[in-house]
Amino acid sequence: MQLLQPHKKFPPSLAIPKPISFLSRNIEFLSSTLAARIAARIFVTPIGFDIPKREQYMLKSAQKKRLSVPEIKKEIEILSYGYSRKKVLLVHGWAGRSTQLFAFADKLLEKGYMVISFDGPAHGKSTGRTTSMLEFLATVKAITETYGPFEAAIGHSFGGMCLYNAVADFLDIKTFIAIGSGDKVSDIIKDFTRNLTLHPWTAKRIQNRLEKKWKLQVDDFASHQLAKKIDIPVLIVHDTQDGDVPVSCAYNIRQNLKKGSILISYGLGHTKILRDQKIVTKSVEFIIRNTT
Repeated sequence: MQLLQPHKKFPPSLAIPKPISFLSRNIEFLSSTLAARIAARIFVTPIGFDIPKREQYMLKSAQKKRLSVPEIKKEIEILSYGYSRKKVLLVHGWAGRSTQLFAFADKLLEKGYMVISFDGPAHGKSTGRTTSMLEFLATVKAITETYGPFEAAIGHSFGGMCLYNAVADFLDIKTFIAIGSGDKVSDIIKDFTRNLTLHPWTAKRIQNRLEKKWKLQVDDFASHQLAKKIDIPVLIVHDTQDGDVPVSCAYNIRQNLKKGSILISYGLGHTKILRDQKIVTKSVEFIIRNTT
């Protein structure tokens, strides 16, 4: 697909409040080590948002259940939407929620699929204050064992990264869709540090702290590397004006997939893309083609 002339990116959908940036800069002036410790804590603490009116129908219509995930010592809020033997798992992004992909859920329901969605650890009605990729993956695994098997999955942003990791490791599905997915965690940390208006060296300090805590390299989660291990059809959906994740991530991941397709939109940004009917329709059509 030929790209049009590049457009100005939208601002990030998750803006860091100015008082936090101001406080972080002042702490860094006094102690870069303390600033990195505080910034690392902020990095793993998702911001909560109210559920908008457009998502209320799914919330009210779905069955609510709780799932204990002993491995991470958290209780996870599960939404079960519709009923069918053909099930699709939805994985929201950082600071997202179980109903954020409601437009996809509605279309899947219309086409005879059942949808399982959830509030990630430390998100929505699930317990916890901080979380990580490791906890999301443990949650996806527990949900698969309890509510699966799944035919397909859809992940947005951080949720897309989770699916690359899950499918490369343990999630047995026929196809999945990654929307606005990030690639390297180290790049995300750099963007986060820049948005906090801290010095670039603080990003490396944050990364070192997280790697020591998690006992792994953060770029072990890199989507483009894990894509090499994935044999099923994958649809990558991304917008050229995404202000959170550059569209270059989509192309970098695509070139490492064996059966990758790409769908590029213009002017939808990072979150509006989740409500665009053309995107939703083409995405669900992709799932139908690869699960029937």
